[in-house]
Amino acid sequence: MRLVIARCSVDYIGRLTAHLPMANRLLLVKADGSVSVHADDRAYKPLNWMTPPCTLKDELVDTPDGRAGTWTVTNKAGEQLVITIESVEHDSSHELGVDPGLQKDGVEAELQRLLALHVETFGAGWSLVRREYPTAIGPVDLLCRDADGTTVAVEVKRRGEIDGVEQLTRYLELLNRDPLLAPVKGVFAAQEIKPQARVLAHDRGIDCVTVDYAVLKGTDDPTQRLF
Repeated sequence: MRLVIARCSVDYIGRLTAHLPMANRLLLVKADGSVSVHADDRAYKPLNWMTPPCTLKDELVDTPDGRAGTWTVTNKAGEQLVITIESVEHDSSHELGVDPGLQKDGVEAELQRLLALHVETFGAGWSLVRREYPTAIGPVDLLCRDADGTTVAVEVKRRGEIDGVEQLTRYLELLNRDPLLAPVKGVFAAQEIKPQARVLAHDRGIDCVTVDYAVLKGTDDPTQRLF
């Protein structure tokens, strides 16, 4: 990525025309070829930009007062972003490498991992048998034993809805055919459980547990809450 802080004006020439008068701005040239012009008065949206595929013609030259000249950015449709640079305050390039992408906090895989570490969330004396317990119709999120030694299948969702209860029901029907595991109870665990899902789970003898992700992660202490 190339970062240039420069005093410049910008003209867009294409299906319409637009002009940014001379001012100090940040110019970004990314590895994908995109060029964007930023001011210091907004969170993320550029003042103007050109998305790839496009080409950048850099005609900066050294002058007694520093570097100056023009950038002409042209896309495949022939539209142009002409950046007239009066002076350059900063010009640097950086190799950022491949970005791993956004990893959302609180997703089901993370909830499952935290519940496996804190299986006592479901009750004192509980123990974990296995995460992702394999069955012929897919893996059960958590297979546990409660304080009485009864096998419990736990289905973990971020948002608990009817289809999650149906999924757990199918697992229970299959697991209860195994004499080494039966009888197997079910627990439907989620950060939020819809009322219809609770009704269906109760009708099928499945317990519902609402889990607090912040408490599981250790970023919140319920004993310190006022309400």
